[in-house]
Amino acid sequence: MNPSSQKPIVAVTGISVRYGDVRVLSEVSVNVVASEIRVILGMSGCGKTTLLKTMVGLLRPTVGSVRLFDVAIGEQDDPATIAVLKKAGVLFQNGALLGSLTVEENVALPLQMHTALPPALIAEIVAYKLAQVKLSGTGPLYPAELSGGMRKRAALARALALDPPLLFCDEPSAGLDPATAAGLDRLLLDLRRTLGITVVVVTHELRSIETIADNVSFLHGGSVLFDGTLAEARNFTRGPVSEFFSRAAPPSPTGEGGFRYGFIVERGS
Repeated sequence: MNPSSQKPIVAVTGISVRYGDVRVLSEVSVNVVASEIRVILGMSGCGKTTLLKTMVGLLRPTVGSVRLFDVAIGEQDDPATIAVLKKAGVLFQNGALLGSLTVEENVALPLQMHTALPPALIAEIVAYKLAQVKLSGTGPLYPAELSGGMRKRAALARALALDPPLLFCDEPSAGLDPATAAGLDRLLLDLRRTLGITVVVVTHELRSIETIADNVSFLHGGSVLFDGTLAEARNFTRGPVSEFFSRAAPPSPTGEGGFRYGFIVERGS
């Protein structure tokens, strides 16, 4: 799909972000259009997670702007910001489930906090969301009783609780074995197909990138080095982008293994 032909629902324009005296992002611009899966990638320390945090309003840029659904993201207590952020779900790298609550209680939290729905209806919605991520019957369990992949799916169900049209995922495959990671990739593709949601993913997993990405934004040294389709990224012949993709061997005939990961990326939520 061609992002330049559609009005973006995520518009990052010329943002710079500093941590103290250290500039982490420099004049970064990224547009994300409806129903695409956009992957943000790059080497360790390039600013991917910082960009994601800025997109969801957890960080404020020193210059530039972020707009979601054509609404400028301001301070976290700004009513317009609060309203538009309810249209975006976030899947954190470690899931960020509350260990003292059951799976169904975790998924119910956004509904309890942001709606006035009766408990019986919330329970029905929670059961439906768990079924969407193929976790039917796990509601009474606690996060510690789930496998790593199941915890990611439970966190995904919580991120989808308010039916957001936009989903942000920070390293969704981190810590998962290849088969489980592939299942999560298929689930994201299924959700995009059935719900029409837009997905922004930070990942370094080449297998996932090759499976899910429509378009990619490659960060290098805090700036966007490449922005375009996955096919264009594969054919890019210069510098770190070419290096990144050339270090992925073709998948084996069985679809298992065959990838060598060239870079280790930052591990931050």
